[in-house]
Amino acid sequence: MAKSIRSKWRRKCRAIKRERYGKKELERLKKTLGINDSQSDNKDVNMTEISDVVNVVEPKSVKKSAENEEQMETDSKKRVFNPRTLRDQHGAYPVWLHPRKTARSKSKKGKRGKKGKH
Repeated sequence: MAKSIRSKWRRKCRAIKRERYGKKELERLKKTLGINDSQSDNKDVNMTEISDVVNVVEPKSVKKSAENEEQMETDSKKRVFNPRTLRDQHGAYPVWLHPRKTARSKSKKGKRGKKGKH
């Protein structure tokens, strides 16, 4: 099948865009990876300003405070689902179950209950 003029034009425009935004994309990727060309020769960081701001704490005191912490109490009420009917102990269906499936199971339940007398 022949290439249309429109598709050729689109391809040309995309190539121009790729060239134009390529530099920005490369800089963005380098920034996310932590590769910086301007600071590649100077890898040492001056920590004098940071030491003024940060409080130095000994590891022993940190360990003691971690032992004193209490566990947070949580109310984790587990729902127990019946694997055959997919209902929990209160008779409710799970959130992830589609309403159509619940309606289908209800209709099947009704059909099973209606047996004719002989």
